Amino acid sequence: MFNKILIANRGEIALRIIRTCREMGIKTVAVYSTADRDSLHVRFADEAVCIGPPASSESYLSIQRIMAAVEITNADAVHPGYGFLAENADFAEVCAEYGIKFIGPTPEQIMKMGDKITAKETMIAAGVPVVPGSGGLLTDVETGLKLAKEIGYPVILKATAGGGGKGMRVVWKDEEFEPAWNTARMEAKASFSNDGIYMEKYIEEPRHIEFQVAGDQYGRVVHLSERDCSIQRRHQKLVEECPSPFMTDELREAMGNAAVKAAEAINYEGVGTIEFLVDKYRNFYFMEMNTRIQVEHPVTEEVIDFDLIKEQIKIAAGEPITGPNRYPTMHAMECRINAEDPNHDFRPSPGRITSFHSSKGHGVRVDTHVYAGYTIPPYYDSMIAKLICRARTREECILKMERALDEFIIEGIKTTVPFHQKLMKDENFRKGNFHTGFLNTFDFKDKE
Repeated sequence: MFNKILIANRGEIALRIIRTCREMGIKTVAVYSTADRDSLHVRFADEAVCIGPPASSESYLSIQRIMAAVEITNADAVHPGYGFLAENADFAEVCAEYGIKFIGPTPEQIMKMGDKITAKETMIAAGVPVVPGSGGLLTDVETGLKLAKEIGYPVILKATAGGGGKGMRVVWKDEEFEPAWNTARMEAKASFSNDGIYMEKYIEEPRHIEFQVAGDQYGRVVHLSERDCSIQRRHQKLVEECPSPFMTDELREAMGNAAVKAAEAINYEGVGTIEFLVDKYRNFYFMEMNTRIQVEHPVTEEVIDFDLIKEQIKIAAGEPITGPNRYPTMHAMECRINAEDPNHDFRPSPGRITSFHSSKGHGVRVDTHVYAGYTIPPYYDSMIAKLICRARTREECILKMERALDEFIIEGIKTTVPFHQKLMKDENFRKGNFHTGFLNTFDFKDKE
């Protein structure tokens, strides 16, 4: 087992990793930018190293500065968390070159799943269902138009190096194709320095359902059931839950088997997720793989009573996977609490928190790094807390979440708590009648 792990991240996920490391008897190193010197992950780590100014490019995204922190603290492993360098094959490779264990997959595995085209080709070879599409990068508008007619509209153009909805456009008819193609390529180039575009059939009213997987260094892969992530805005998840209200036992078995097959196809090592789109007829299609721990991992932890960060560290240390496939025994739901104003297009709301009281009680968990007096910097992701509730049934879980949201007090900034309070009361949400476009018609704004 490792003696000291450097956490190449910030905020709540850094604090989350520190807690598990402490329980495992592993020392921790926090890295931080000057904007994060007052963050709790800095306070609770055994050591802390400032790695630069607020800009991510000069701190959390700087491989050179993070590796310097590894060297001066004699850490023998690095946990990347999620975001920043978590899916950066170059970072994983540098760690390997210096004999530092990257707690995650190999550089080759990251590269195979990081490029959408390569990932899709790998899944086709493995027999995992994929969305009909171009099967590779589109070379020009004329080829795209011809293929769109063959597949049938609507189609969606996607950046091969994309993520977070960047470089993505839905096309409903021939006349829209060329403008969408030009816009998607420009956006992809600006966001990822790669204007490669591919095309898929656009699945209308889809569910976004992902399967948690874990693979060890001995070729064994298991799944830890699903999470429904369909409540999202501009491809950013806001609420996740398990089990999915759309799931059947037969569908869970089929999707779980496909997820295991997908991870086995690249000999996956570590924890990760296989993400699927599921249409209203319960046909499912591989979308992508996230080769890291995810924001919503507590949902899975709560329904199967299992520490995913601990499992991730044990796998990286060469231990075999703990147990077989796992299935939910409870219902859990996570609301992401963001420093954003829902009444003004979810614009960021950085600033000083003047009052803070997190929810408590049986079956209620809050993962956060903020506190009263903490100043939320404007430089990073706006998520400041995750509120997770667990109960025997979905109905009980929603009632518990309503109560927990009512108790969640954050003053001094705007947050998404009011949005979640309205969502929990929505009749269609309570019945499980939603898809990824649900928030386009959901009225969540306060009346002026």
